[in-house]
Amino acid sequence: MAQIPNLDNAPVNLSSIREQSQKELITILKNIRGKKCLVVDPKLGGSLSLIVQTSLLKALQILEEEKVHHLMTIGEYPLYVVPLDEDVLSFELDLASKEYAVDGDTSALWHIAKAIHKLEFSFGLIPNVRAKGKASVCVAEILNRMQAEEPVNISDVAIPEINTLILLDREVDMVTPMCSQLTYEGLLDEQQCDRILSAYGSHQRLAIHGMGHATTWILLLIPAIHFLHVNNGAAELDASIMGVQQQEGKKMKVPLNSSDKLFKEIRDLNFEVVVQVLRQKATSMKQDYTEISSMTQTVSELKDFVKKLNSLPEMTRHINLAQYLSTFTSKPSFLGRLDMEHTLVEAQSYDICFEYIEEMIHKQEPLVNVLRLLILFSVTNAGLPKKNFDYLRQVLLSLDEFLTLSWREILHSYGFEHMATLNNLEKAGLLRKQESKSNWLTIKRALQLVVDDTDTANPNDISYVFSGYAPLSIRLVQHAVRSGWRPVEEILKLLPGPHSETKRVNFLSSLGDGRRSQVLVVFIGGVTFAEISALRYLSAQSGVAAGNRLTLELALEVDLILRIKKQVKVLGFGTPELVKFTDFWVKQGCKFLVPVFRISRYMEGMAYDLVVGTTKIVSGSTLTETFIEKLG
Repeated sequence: MAQIPNLDNAPVNLSSIREQSQKELITILKNIRGKKCLVVDPKLGGSLSLIVQTSLLKALQILEEEKVHHLMTIGEYPLYVVPLDEDVLSFELDLASKEYAVDGDTSALWHIAKAIHKLEFSFGLIPNVRAKGKASVCVAEILNRMQAEEPVNISDVAIPEINTLILLDREVDMVTPMCSQLTYEGLLDEQQCDRILSAYGSHQRLAIHGMGHATTWILLLIPAIHFLHVNNGAAELDASIMGVQQQEGKKMKVPLNSSDKLFKEIRDLNFEVVVQVLRQKATSMKQDYTEISSMTQTVSELKDFVKKLNSLPEMTRHINLAQYLSTFTSKPSFLGRLDMEHTLVEAQSYDICFEYIEEMIHKQEPLVNVLRLLILFSVTNAGLPKKNFDYLRQVLLSLDEFLTLSWREILHSYGFEHMATLNNLEKAGLLRKQESKSNWLTIKRALQLVVDDTDTANPNDISYVFSGYAPLSIRLVQHAVRSGWRPVEEILKLLPGPHSETKRVNFLSSLGDGRRSQVLVVFIGGVTFAEISALRYLSAQSGVAAGNRLTLELALEVDLILRIKKQVKVLGFGTPELVKFTDFWVKQGCKFLVPVFRISRYMEGMAYDLVVGTTKIVSGSTLTETFIEKLG
């Protein structure tokens, strides 16, 4: 079993959430008399392992028998939130995006609000709530109703641990997940398949009708190859990838969370930097080994060397993983796709991009890969031009006929109903005909989403996670944390869904006690690892920026108060009482802040920690797959 994530360094006490969930589960089991066998749906096994180890349960067994209902005691275990890592919480609602956008099912929104409200009972009522998107605004409203019906006692907590809640719909930014993640953890989670069917071979034929002509392709099935998928802080992979040749073909699970110290250090780096870091560490270890061989080291130096050897399994693990990833990131097909993604994000050469997508279809590349680029094309271009949209429908329906017959024959009744998939994507607004001019250029420029000459080794902006593209979602978080929605209100109107901003209660913030502000950012519909990396970068940088800001503010404070006093007299409001008031503040020698005039500016420069809440961790592929309907 992969090691459970370490929560010791969490910005808020997430260990208490895990412990409470453990207690609730154990209590349920204890209330059932006699010996018990816990029946766990395979889909829930990973989530449950993040809450409680199997040794605590004594018995964990997965049964797939029928007609045993009379032997079972069925109960409810209200698992609203699961700590995936020290700064990531999951609501375990995998299909929330499709259920809300396509099926009109809002039940997931109640569960999200309930989970947040439960957090408030542990950490205090969150005073500031900012939401963007239909689902997010709805969750904010449900949260307020829950507070009215089952209130968190404000008097129990002098100052709430979480200062601000930011709710974001995934539909507000569908550009980011459709781009290939370039952080180490993001790449590990990508599922971009290589070509499944090649245009060379002799035993399957398919006519694809293009623009007024028919093209015949000769197709050969070849194995699908994809990046690893990180699930609940671990990845299951072939033992051969980790260099275990004698177990070739067998699977092994490796931890990919904060319990791995090396992974914690490199997970958020751009992948090209990770390779350099691992090379440097391996070289350093080799040098240490050479020096230790000279037999001139002290006992203390030997002890230090042995400590380094303890990290050797982690080093070996990530060198093997990096080598595996490098075989794909160096391929022309991967680099070509990156080039098309950047072209679409920059809103250039749409005709060339569509030709590229058309070629992908003709080469029978996996449907998920095709749809990811189509969605990116549609979102940045306010839809597909009518001729392209109609053509794609025709092509994909022809493709459907082939796949439903041939996949059943070759892959034992496995296939896709593409017409239903297209309808799902249309309902969700992800794939549609172009009916108006795109606002993407305006959004891109206003929020500085494309950054030239991004330094991935020494980044000074969140754009390093996509090598030049700053995630739209995280730019919005930046503004929401600093000064709320008001400064970007016009841009918000260009993005899908309404927005809201609520101050639920006033607390006297202790700005001078050195505490960092805690911000909970909730993504409804999923978040990518690259976005989480960008949020961690913001959190790390906020401390540095806030320190510089506060030093400058304190140095100017007396001068500012003197100028306020002078200005008050010039404006004719220099009553004796007000003059005495300002004199009082001057005499304090910067021990206190001037109220009203200063509070907002200090909040803008305050250091903060970000905790991520999400319905699920997604990549472009896994998110797209939720809209694909499979044939039974």
